Amino acid sequence: MFENGHPDGASSGLSILLVDDNRHVAESLGMAMQLAGHRLAHAEGPEAALSLLASQRFDVILLDLNYSPGKTDGAEGMALLTRLHAEDSAGRIVVITAHSGIRIAVAAMRAGAGDFVMKPWRNADLIATLERVARQTDPASTPAPVTMTDRPARLIGESDAIARVRSLIARIGPTSAGVVVSGPSGSGRSLVAAALHAASPHAAEPLTIVDLRDAASWPRIAAAHGALLLRHPDRLGEVEQGRLRQLLPDAARCIAIADRPAEIAPALARRIATVEIAVPPLAARGDDVLLLARHFLRLAADRYGRSGVRFSPSAEAALRVADWPDEVRGLAAAIERAVLLGEGDTIHTGDLVATPPPAPLPAPAVRFDLDESERAMIEAALREHRHNVSHAAAALGLSRGALYRRMARHGL
Repeated sequence: MFENGHPDGASSGLSILLVDDNRHVAESLGMAMQLAGHRLAHAEGPEAALSLLASQRFDVILLDLNYSPGKTDGAEGMALLTRLHAEDSAGRIVVITAHSGIRIAVAAMRAGAGDFVMKPWRNADLIATLERVARQTDPASTPAPVTMTDRPARLIGESDAIARVRSLIARIGPTSAGVVVSGPSGSGRSLVAAALHAASPHAAEPLTIVDLRDAASWPRIAAAHGALLLRHPDRLGEVEQGRLRQLLPDAARCIAIADRPAEIAPALARRIATVEIAVPPLAARGDDVLLLARHFLRLAADRYGRSGVRFSPSAEAALRVADWPDEVRGLAAAIERAVLLGEGDTIHTGDLVATPPPAPLPAPAVRFDLDESERAMIEAALREHRHNVSHAAAALGLSRGALYRRMARHGL
């Protein structure tokens, strides 16, 4: 009725995110919110909450402060509150605390919460509090940021590498400095550019996007207001870069995406590339691959009506070691394909491997490209099933004989 923020027949009211590990609380509140004309999405902890916040917008967040069994000090919730407020200082948050937790509630208010409610509560009082806090974000007075998609510009990941990117966005975003975003194609450069725009003084104004490889898009440059996103200035010749510099409106904030920032001429770089933000490759982000994979799994499961689907332990082990040539974009595509083609409620290792099309002649180059990933996935499946070849073969979607042949090829 209310899971994922889409209750039956709801077309108005508040969109509320509840972050609470207690499903009974979520079910009870879901029915109360639906009767009040509001929509409730539920996240059981910080990882699920950040995933939801990266895929849709909420008017207000109702945040419990403890998620792990035995935890009562509120540290988990305070850490999430601090993160949410740092990423979106205009976000409206109401914290949940126990009757004796007034000290924690006061600390939460100082950290950015708009209000707090104490357990146990009356639903009518809770709803009134949420409505009052949400009204403080009236679009008429505080316009929502304009991004390149309808999704919020939030970066998923906890690695040091992506934390440095978030830190630079927080420091540079509110300024008018020109920024060039570099890094591998598919690593999330457009999302970083959108996050910069969302953090800027021009966030409420449209972001004009110009692919500089397309001559037909150049007339949009002079007419831009607020902010410009320039794709591939490094691919322009010296004359074209000079022409671009002359066309840029004086008041426009420029964000560029480039493969080779060093190819941008110094005169143009002073205007559009005062600071470089290098998006790290997925291989440098450690366990972020699992957080991203679960995020993409939730999105695909929602899109294709496969609620409850999960990764098997062997699939998660394979995700950690697999090579993703198209970076985060390639990972997202693989997860979506696995959701579409997988059977049952579990995504297995074999579901994550694209089967190469049949070829009339042997294609050793294809085997070479997949060699390391295939070996890693076979090893992960064997470990998961304690070297039971029959079970590992079933998890990989292979026959027992086919798995033996691949094991022999890899020296396993």
